[in-house]
Amino acid sequence: MYRTSVRLIGAVVCAAALALSAVAASAQTPFYDASAREIAGPPGTLIRSEPMGFAPAGAQAYRVLYRSIGMHGEPIAVSGMIVVPPGPAPAGGRPIVAWAHPTTGVVPHCAPSLAIFVFQQMAGLRQLIERGAVVAASDYPGLGTPGPHPYLVGDSEARAVIDSVRVARNMPGVGGGNRFAVWGHSQGGQATLYTGLIAKTYAPELNLVGVAAAAPATSLVTLMGDDFKTSGGKNLTAMTLWSWTRVYHAPIDKVVLPEAVPTVDRLANECNESIFDILARRRTERPLEQHFLSVPNIATVEPWRSLALQNSPGVVPPRIPLFLAQGTTDDIVRPEVTRTYMQRQCKAGGKVTMKWLPGVGHGFAAADSADAAVGWMMDRFAGVPAPSDCGSTAAGSLGAESAAR
Repeated sequence: MYRTSVRLIGAVVCAAALALSAVAASAQTPFYDASAREIAGPPGTLIRSEPMGFAPAGAQAYRVLYRSIGMHGEPIAVSGMIVVPPGPAPAGGRPIVAWAHPTTGVVPHCAPSLAIFVFQQMAGLRQLIERGAVVAASDYPGLGTPGPHPYLVGDSEARAVIDSVRVARNMPGVGGGNRFAVWGHSQGGQATLYTGLIAKTYAPELNLVGVAAAAPATSLVTLMGDDFKTSGGKNLTAMTLWSWTRVYHAPIDKVVLPEAVPTVDRLANECNESIFDILARRRTERPLEQHFLSVPNIATVEPWRSLALQNSPGVVPPRIPLFLAQGTTDDIVRPEVTRTYMQRQCKAGGKVTMKWLPGVGHGFAAADSADAAVGWMMDRFAGVPAPSDCGSTAAGSLGAESAAR
C-alpha cells in the first residue's frame, strides 16, 4: 500500500507539471522536416542535431534527425535522442544502449523527443549514464517525422533502433564504440527482439552483446484476441487498427463497426505519454465500450491475422543472450505469453535471464526491472558469461516468487 501511495503522489505531481507545459510538449518545429536531398544518404547517418536540456547525471543530450529505411525500402528521416555521459570516452569507445520506447502514439506530435519529461520516462537512463553508457533513443518512423507511424511493425522499429546506434557511434564528441545492447518495454520490447533478429544482416559492423525486453509484445495474435476486453487494450487495438489501415491498407471496415470509426480516429490523434494523456484517452475510449468491433476476434480475420503473425518476433539467434522481465499481474501482455516466448528461446539453445515481477502490472514492468536490466547489460559489455534460467523454475512457471504468493 505504501508503495502504491508513493507512486500515486508522484504521478499527481508529474501530472501537474505536465499540465503547465502541455502545449510545449506537442509543439513541432522545422527541426523534424527534411528535404529529399537531406534524406538521401546511407542509413544511420546524421542529418542534424541540437542540444537538449535537463539530461540526468551531468549528461549532455541531443535531439537528432537521421537517415533510415522505410517499409518499402525507401529512404526516410527518423528523429530521436542521443544522451552522452560526462567525461572522456575510454580508449575502446563507450558502450551504446539503444532504448526502445513503449507506446506513445501513432501520429507525429507523439514523438518521445517532443515530450517535456522524456528523460524521466526512460527506464534505467540515469543508471546507464552513471555507468558510462551512451543511450540512443529512436522515436521510430512517423513519430516526430511525417506519419503515420507503423505501429507494432517490427522490422520498421528495428531498423530505426539500429540506425540510432549508428548515429551514436559516429556522431562527433559522443565517443561511441561498435558494441551495443538494446533495451525496451512493451512496443519497445517487440522492437528489441526484432533488433536481435536483424542486427547481424542489417548492420554487420556493429556487435550486439545482448537484448533486454520488459513485457514485450511477442504474440500479436494473442494481443489482438485479448486486448479489446479492457479499456487499455481497446486503446492499443484502436491504434493498431488505425495504423495498419494506413501503412498496410488493411480494410478497417471488415473488423470495426461504422459508428466506432470516429472514436478510433480521435484516439489515434491523442498521445499516450503522461498521466493526463492516459486519463484523456480513457474518456475518449468510452464509446468503444458500447460499439467497437464487428467480429469476435480480429486475429481470425484476414489480412489482420497474417499481419499479426508477420509482426510477431521469432526466436533471437541463440548466440545473443536475452533478458526478459514480466509483471505477474499484467493484463496487457499476459505473463504466460512471455513465459512461452522464453521457453521457445530456451528450446532453441539461447541463454535467457527471466525476471519475474510479483504484483506488477504492465505500466511498471520497465521501471521495476531497470536496475536488473542495466546490471545485466553492463555485464555483457564487460564480457561476463551470460547466465541462463533455462531449465529452472522461472522457465516453467511464473517464477518461484510468484508461486509463493
